[in-house]
Amino acid sequence: QVQLVESGGGLVQPGGSLRLSCAASGRIFSFDFMAWYRQAPGKGRELVATITNGGSTNYADSVKGRFTISRDTAKNTQFLQMNSLRPEDTAVYYCSAKRFPVTYWGQGTQVTVSS
Repeated sequence: QVQLVESGGGLVQPGGSLRLSCAASGRIFSFDFMAWYRQAPGKGRELVATITNGGSTNYADSVKGRFTISRDTAKNTQFLQMNSLRPEDTAVYYCSAKRFPVTYWGQGTQVTVSS
C-alpha cells in the first residue's frame, strides 16, 4: 500500500514562494514517474510538473521558469519549489505517483496566493 502525504501549502502574497513536499511510504525510484497536479475552485485537475524515474522533468507552460520539481530518493520525497507566485496559482495541489498501471494520489495541500 503506497501512501503519499503532501505538506508545505499555505497563504502567500503575490510574488512570494512556497515549497511543497510529498513524502512517499514506498521507495520513489520504484515509480515510473511522479508528478504534481493542481485543482482550482470550479476547474478540472491540471498537470503542473512531472519527473521521471530517470530524473527528466516537464512543466505546464503556465509554470515554466517559476516552478521546479525535484526529488530526494534517499528520503523518498519529492518537492515542488514555487517562486513568483500569482493569484492564479491558487489551488489544491496534489502529489501523484505512477507504478504502471496504478496511479497513487495524496490528499492535497491548499495553496492560496493573495494580498
